Amino acid sequence: MIPLFFIPPFIILFITKGKFRFLTKFELVLACALHYGTFILALPIFFLLYKTKQQPWNILLQTALEPVVLSAYGFTFLTALLATIINAIFGLILAWVLVRYEFPGKKLLDATVDLPFALPTSVGGLTLMTVFNDKGWIKPICSWLNIKIVFNPIGVLLAMIFVSLPFVVRTIQPVLQNMEEDLEEAAWCLGASPWTTFWHILFPPLTPSLLTGTALGFSRALGEYGSIVLIASNIPMKDLVISVLLFQKLEQYDYKSATIIASFVLIISFTALFFINKIQLWKKNFS
Repeated sequence: MIPLFFIPPFIILFITKGKFRFLTKFELVLACALHYGTFILALPIFFLLYKTKQQPWNILLQTALEPVVLSAYGFTFLTALLATIINAIFGLILAWVLVRYEFPGKKLLDATVDLPFALPTSVGGLTLMTVFNDKGWIKPICSWLNIKIVFNPIGVLLAMIFVSLPFVVRTIQPVLQNMEEDLEEAAWCLGASPWTTFWHILFPPLTPSLLTGTALGFSRALGEYGSIVLIASNIPMKDLVISVLLFQKLEQYDYKSATIIASFVLIISFTALFFINKIQLWKKNFS
């Protein structure tokens, strides 16, 4: 393994192609960017995977295949996927309404979309608990539907939707704003219905941004902790998510298990993002 103090000279030599000389302005900016990306992004991931690689295979499999861990994996990914699908649909509708329509309170609604970015996640979880608990504002509706949200899997789903919705809206909104209306008007003049116009004229340019927003939202939902730890019961085999399980392992000073679980989540997340990017490239080339 390369020692840390060898990395900066290695980057400089890589940029200058092995020659010692003064850096140009572009090379200096490039060196700073590579140093920043190396120390902030690459090194933590590298050391996490390196620590996992040091463990014997039987320990890796034993830890990763524990019933509690498998249950947390399945519940977290399925709930995050469901939250992503819901946000993809309603996030697209919300972005469409904010761009195409004028109504009282539009600016307030537009600013509210960014609240999950600004709020601490624990505050978001406390807000959801206040609204959806047994004594909350929507208790009559929950009683009528005979559902319980707080300390239940539905609460985890709501928390994931809450924190990941802005990613979908904010990635689609600029594309809608820059979209020309001439193509829509031409389609209407040719007799196309509103649905045909949307599906064949408007939706294809929105697909890359929609996939990007849903991928970011999915990743955000996977890593959510602050709001989920408050609104969920955190009981294994019921509504325990990976982030809370990792915290429980760290509280028990079980660093090996926490490292192994985190590495598997990292690999699965990278794989999902890789396939989403491949779909985006395929869609772009196909178009």
